[in-house]
Amino acid sequence: MEAAEKIPSTSNPKNQLSGPASLGINIFFIIYSLLCIIPLFLIIMISISDESTVIAEGYKFIPSKFDLGAYEFLFKDARQIIRSYGVSILVTIAGTALSLIMMALYAYPISRTDFPHAKFFTFFVFLTMLFTGGLVPWYLVYARLLDLKDTMMALIMPLLVAAFFVLIIRTFFQTTIPGAVLESAKIDGAGEMTIFYKIVIPLSLPVLATVALFQTLTYWNDWFLSLVFITKDGNITVQYLMYKTMLNIQFLANNSTAAAAITAAGGSFRFPSETVRMAMVVIGIGPIVFAYPFFQKYFVKGLTVGAVKG
Repeated sequence: MEAAEKIPSTSNPKNQLSGPASLGINIFFIIYSLLCIIPLFLIIMISISDESTVIAEGYKFIPSKFDLGAYEFLFKDARQIIRSYGVSILVTIAGTALSLIMMALYAYPISRTDFPHAKFFTFFVFLTMLFTGGLVPWYLVYARLLDLKDTMMALIMPLLVAAFFVLIIRTFFQTTIPGAVLESAKIDGAGEMTIFYKIVIPLSLPVLATVALFQTLTYWNDWFLSLVFITKDGNITVQYLMYKTMLNIQFLANNSTAAAAITAAGGSFRFPSETVRMAMVVIGIGPIVFAYPFFQKYFVKGLTVGAVKG
């Protein structure tokens, strides 16, 4: 018992911060976190404020008068919003899953030293980071050659593989997965696919979760693919729907003739400005905010991928 009690601490004093330095770092990150949260809180408060009050008094963290008119304006077409939400959720989930599978399957062979063509395929994927074919050939490939226009795959396939993330995953495989483990699995008779799915993937959850988070954000925030490939409103994402709504608001703001025509036709024209714009931001954020807690466990570990080990 005495020997156990006298075991020295393994922590290195050189790696410990002094009290003032630790306090300063904590204060810095608290302020930084508040700078990220406060604008979002302000947007939410403006979205539930009265339109005339916002115009008269400006932005306030605590509205003088609460009003849900901005959300009532947007949800007059609730069916389209719900459908676009469904499209965005489906595209995000399917796209992220397929993207992870494809990038991991590409990164694993080029991370192996015994793969004879590893350098060629690594250079091939790196080259795509430096040069692109341009917008017109890119469009023709998906719209004409693959005939994906007005399909869900048009919203998924162009973002499936990101060269940067492929190289990140490859680096993680090379620096983190012990080669002795792979060799012992081969000796036990395991095939390459068995090694990949039962050994490599479970050991690579930090980097896969990090890449999944960024791909989830990419798919959810994308509106350009809907603009280019989708002509039917039934298949557009919620981000593109909000983009179209914003364009309509700007058109009405800059065209008094259109507003007069609506009024003359018996329509109740209420010009939507600041509160509706903020409400669109809140709707656009949607359930993506709740994705962070699921990835947070692995996020910090994944950010250290490729770090130099001392």
